[in-house]
Amino acid sequence: MVDGEKGCLAAIAKLKSEHPHIKTLVSIGGGSSSKEFPALAASEEARQTFACQISEFCETHQFDGVDIDWEHPQTPEAGHDYLLFLQAIRETMPASQYLLTSALPTGEYCLKHLNLPEVAGLLDFLNLMGYDFTGGWTDVCGHHAQLLPPNEDLNEVYPTLRKSCQRGIEYLIANGFPRHKIVLGIPVYARYFGQAHAPGHPFEGAGEIDYCDLPDEWVADAEVDQDVAAASFVDTEGDKGFVSFDVPGTVAIKAGYAKALGLGGLFYWTGAGDRRDHESLVTAGWMGLNSD
Repeated sequence: MVDGEKGCLAAIAKLKSEHPHIKTLVSIGGGSSSKEFPALAASEEARQTFACQISEFCETHQFDGVDIDWEHPQTPEAGHDYLLFLQAIRETMPASQYLLTSALPTGEYCLKHLNLPEVAGLLDFLNLMGYDFTGGWTDVCGHHAQLLPPNEDLNEVYPTLRKSCQRGIEYLIANGFPRHKIVLGIPVYARYFGQAHAPGHPFEGAGEIDYCDLPDEWVADAEVDQDVAAASFVDTEGDKGFVSFDVPGTVAIKAGYAKALGLGGLFYWTGAGDRRDHESLVTAGWMGLNSD
């Protein structure tokens, strides 16, 4: 952030004063902070109260908009209320003055419950979470942020591994969401699967590590699977087993894919976990999107 500032709000305000072209949004929710959304979105009074309060907050602290990170509306009722929630926010934060974005997963378990054309009419961008396809909650290990699905054999034997960025993007486009509003998410962290050595293997213990905290040799020696645009390292000397993460090479592939499809760009969760110079994922994405 900005050195010498106390608190994020003051730091962001100073950053914007020094770089007026930057757009800043406040994000509400997240993986561990979404349990209140169903009740909030189901109540007209609560929706209106929230919309007024978040509008006042953005005006007071000079934010350019709000990002809704409800993880995730997974029922028809929740999908209906999600739309009403966005409508309430947009009424108090008109598109001419504020940005409105939302983070959503690639999975149809959520997307099928949303009226995507109407959602698209309210959002400036949809931040598609192209990660966490596998983890401690899945039956076998696999790449957690693959662009493309694995080969048919692996796909048939292990349904868990069918998830991919491409599948989510194609579903959105086929169901009326404009491609230029889709921003593909890049994870700036790894997921590891203890005692496993390849996708489809059972594992003992799982977790995550920020990209910047990975051992240098893991990043340097990562194996890139060009068929699915994913990288991995097998920790044979420790207890981390199969480790799945993005490297500049896979981000470049994803950037090329996003550019070819006319998507809105890439985002990173989170930029604070990045590495510097030639190992930077943010730099790799920027170069890929802006290359001839």
